[in-house]
Amino acid sequence: MIDRVVTSGTFSLDGGTWDVDNNVWIVGSASEVLIVDAAHDAAAITERVGDREVKAIVCTHAHNDHIDAAADLAARTGAPILLHPADQVLWEMVYTDLPYTPIEDGQVLSAGGIELTVLHTPGHAPGAVCLYGADIGAVFTGDTLFNGGPGATGRSFSSFDTIIESIKERLLALPPATAVHTGHGASTSIGAEAGHLEEWLARGH
Repeated sequence: MIDRVVTSGTFSLDGGTWDVDNNVWIVGSASEVLIVDAAHDAAAITERVGDREVKAIVCTHAHNDHIDAAADLAARTGAPILLHPADQVLWEMVYTDLPYTPIEDGQVLSAGGIELTVLHTPGHAPGAVCLYGADIGAVFTGDTLFNGGPGATGRSFSSFDTIIESIKERLLALPPATAVHTGHGASTSIGAEAGHLEEWLARGH
């Protein structure tokens, strides 16, 4: 079972602020779920979760628009917040004393019979991760890979070369039919994005 809540707020970094709509993914069963990203509106997310147990709040990275509801959501659900520790510097821009549970590449998270494997995919952020569910044929990519190309790398703590390597080595190695559920915008597939990436790089990016 995969559910999506779209929340609205702002993204701020390097002195700029932009309005954004974020995808929050709820993955699991009728009894327990994982929440992928805690964006903007804890009330809307918990309303969609209903009476299901939240096993964990998993952060694909620590840009503020993906974690700004984490404290409220954790308080409402009692669930731990999971984050790759390479994003500590970004986390501290939002939270100075809110603890999280570190996750690492290859770790398997589960809820409601669904297993998601953590893939460390730095580039958009140092601790960016994607969550791959082989049994459900889906990967949750945060801001690493979108419908149409890679995530942005023009701001602090990001790297174009690194994100391209992450996509090629970690994501394009997945089955082409794998659904790609992104942090913003429409979903896509690994096969579609393999073609998009070649076109994108050919244009000289």
